[in-house]
Amino acid sequence: MNALNIAETMQTLGLQAKVASAQMARANAAVKNKALLALARLLREQVEPLQVDNAKDLERAVANGLSAPMVDRLRLTPKVLETCAQGCEQLAAMPDVIGEILGMKQMPSGIRVGQMRVPIGVFGMIYESRPNVTIEAASLSIKSGNACILRGGSEAIESNKALARLVAQALLEAGLPENAVQLVQTTDREAVGHLIAMPAYVDVIIPRGGKSLIERISREAKVPVIKHLDGNCHTYVDDPCDIAMAVTVADNAKTQKYSPCNASESLVVARGVAADFLPQIGAIYAAKGVEMRGDAEALAILQQVPDAKLVAATEQDWSEEYLAPIISVKVVAGVDEAIAHINRYSSGHTEAILTRDHMHAQQFLREVDSASVMVNASTRFADGFEYGLGAEIGISTDKFHARGPVGIEGLTSLKYIVLGEGQVRG
Repeated sequence: MNALNIAETMQTLGLQAKVASAQMARANAAVKNKALLALARLLREQVEPLQVDNAKDLERAVANGLSAPMVDRLRLTPKVLETCAQGCEQLAAMPDVIGEILGMKQMPSGIRVGQMRVPIGVFGMIYESRPNVTIEAASLSIKSGNACILRGGSEAIESNKALARLVAQALLEAGLPENAVQLVQTTDREAVGHLIAMPAYVDVIIPRGGKSLIERISREAKVPVIKHLDGNCHTYVDDPCDIAMAVTVADNAKTQKYSPCNASESLVVARGVAADFLPQIGAIYAAKGVEMRGDAEALAILQQVPDAKLVAATEQDWSEEYLAPIISVKVVAGVDEAIAHINRYSSGHTEAILTRDHMHAQQFLREVDSASVMVNASTRFADGFEYGLGAEIGISTDKFHARGPVGIEGLTSLKYIVLGEGQVRG
């Protein structure tokens, strides 16, 4: 496809999305839920055909030398597809927030002023690797009454096309426009340049992928961007804490899966429990092949762990998102120093405190400046599905409009509505 054709194709997608968005905004809850339930049914019915298309992407990824974690992200296993189907059903069961009116107040003039929740309109989604994002984005778009243009990674193009066909079928079954969810069919990167520069058609761009992709989008976009650059998440083990629980949670937060942005990349440990806690978690990390990059105090304690992979941490390690079996380890005096360290080096994604001290927990919740802050739970819970949002379009570390997992409400806007009875301003 040449440059002229790409430009024309993207303009067509934009115009079709704009037209479809008006129809989606008018759709009632029953119709949108019908589309979501149809999509859930189709995902379950089409597991084998979807895996045939997915196998083409997997084969090409292996041939191109993609790393094992990256290939793993591409897999549409029956479990992944079932999770997608459940996400659609969870969204369908949720109340429809479109049209809800908030904060209606009577003014001295006699007018009543409130806000109504409305769809954003059209969002563009640019993402890498995971083809299940196609379903998450599509289902959230449907529930929130928006239209969307999706541009997945070239490594998942066959899987994404197959999933997009099911979405179009579900929309048509429900009597909704099939152009409400459109997939960019070309893998040419020039298409992205057009998508992020069409303010006449696209109201917001949501990039989901590596840092270089998101930096490029943020730099070049001519429409607003909802983004997060890094997932440098911290688990802080406080004094006092339940050591056994802390070991279990710190293990899960790091090793349950290495590739997600909500995996803990940094372990911060209070000095008072370090001698007890670090050898125990160190033994588990060592057994799983996790490299520990520690400060001098942490390394001195971890030396006793047999077969531990130990490296002296550099300044860069405190800011690093590894997405790999590597974790930085820092010993601090207590909760104040932990909060200061986290706020300095964190990417503002997700942080957890493991503690028995209620006051420390409350201080951590108040003072840690991240999109999700947790007490006695694994950072791996920072996810729209786990938060009961049905699905998520991504995680936002921005502070405006949407922050944390972006679900239905993150894809809406509020407009002021005024109800009067003939009032005029004096």
